[in-house]
Amino acid sequence: MELKEISPEAITDNTFRLIGKDWMLVTAGTEASFNTMTAAWGGLGVLWDKKICFCVIRPTRYTYAFMEKSEGFTLSFFEEQYRDILTYCGTKSGKDVNKVAETGLTPVFDRGAIYFGGARLVIVCRKIYTQDIAPENFLDPELDKFYPKKDYHRMYVGEILRCLSMQ
Repeated sequence: MELKEISPEAITDNTFRLIGKDWMLVTAGTEASFNTMTAAWGGLGVLWDKKICFCVIRPTRYTYAFMEKSEGFTLSFFEEQYRDILTYCGTKSGKDVNKVAETGLTPVFDRGAIYFGGARLVIVCRKIYTQDIAPENFLDPELDKFYPKKDYHRMYVGEILRCLSMQ
């Protein structure tokens, strides 16, 4: 089935399920060199009068360097039959393996954006803000349990430029 452009308001998925349960591939880079990783933390909303998404990446992840160098990124969401691929992309580093070759994912290069064939929803973003998670700002000390290696995430806020969906 072909992806069609929709407005962000036309996304009908429950975002808690979409991100937290279904997971997503976060992809950044260029056609010549890119990387993707699975993520289950992030959000969609409105900030600074813009439709935005945010995701977080630890500096220890290979994708981090691609996010730092790129002007934008994509979030790709899949049907349940892709769960093994998402698991692989979340547990293997692009430093050590070629995730595309190992999983059979088909990269799509579309107006500077990189996403994957088979995705049921793609969100194309332009980075507009970054912020490092600072443990001294935790109001709930229990949050530090997510960082036994003290590798605090960097948050990336992206302005949503396009949404592509099978809807």
